[in-house]
Amino acid sequence: MADQVDRVLEQWAAMRPELDASPMGVIGRLSRLSRLIDVRLRETFRTHGLDGASFDVLATLRRSNSEHRLTPAALMRASMITSGAVTQRLDRLEAKGLVARAPHETDGRGVYVTLTDEGRALVDETLPDHLATEAGILAALGGDEQAALADSLRTLLESLGDGVD
Repeated sequence: MADQVDRVLEQWAAMRPELDASPMGVIGRLSRLSRLIDVRLRETFRTHGLDGASFDVLATLRRSNSEHRLTPAALMRASMITSGAVTQRLDRLEAKGLVARAPHETDGRGVYVTLTDEGRALVDETLPDHLATEAGILAALGGDEQAALADSLRTLLESLGDGVD
């Protein structure tokens, strides 16, 4: 069975046979998968009035500690959003009553971001649907295949500097 990436590889092999285009087989498929996965996740989050970055902030606060609170810097490090998006995202979530900001006890310039009861309820409601969507995306792979893929992707991420601090 062939996919779009196979066609691209065949075309490059015909036009530039001296080049090894095989990395495109992996990178092209990862790129296409990323777009397809994003569409499905967006649909799930939209049914709960969220987007991916908002869910990530709420989920990060929910899973991080029993107080469900972090500094903005710790939140950025523990989540999958960029530093530029943190303040903007927190402003929106705070306006919706899903997070609250309070002064840091020992650092007069610092703040804590805390998940509100409403935020906790929303992330707890959304998480099962999110996990079901992810399971559906991966349904074509057996458990061993999923584990092997996760291991390979972890190795690749770590090689590119995306390990745990």
